[in-house]
Amino acid sequence: QLPVVESGGGLAQPGGSLTLSCAASGFTLDYYAVGWFRQAPGKEREGVSCIRNGNGSTYYEDSVKGRFTISRDTAKNLVYLHMNSLKPEDTAVYYCAADWDFKYIASIKPMCTQWAGTSWGQGTQVTVSS
Repeated sequence: QLPVVESGGGLAQPGGSLTLSCAASGFTLDYYAVGWFRQAPGKEREGVSCIRNGNGSTYYEDSVKGRFTISRDTAKNLVYLHMNSLKPEDTAVYYCAADWDFKYIASIKPMCTQWAGTSWGQGTQVTVSS
């Protein structure tokens, strides 16, 4: 599994916003498919949003559509997850992951819905509470 580091989590009020960053260590993120995943206490990890390489296609889990946006900053070698209109149910540890883009030529959706990473970083905690 390609080494990435997540940052940007914190405490937000319901309706608030946060932006998470995914940084690569020793490789260029723009060449890979990247996904954001989250795991809430007592729940399985789920794919939140994924993006193909370059400015390719995106996928969003239904509960975040219209509220979250995944984007790349090629110059900084980062992938962001912009989270707006946050809800308490968005509370979770958020992880990012990078994978070989050729696996997702037909669709990026499987990276979010079927990909089973074997080694995850520390993630970044997002807590939405008043």
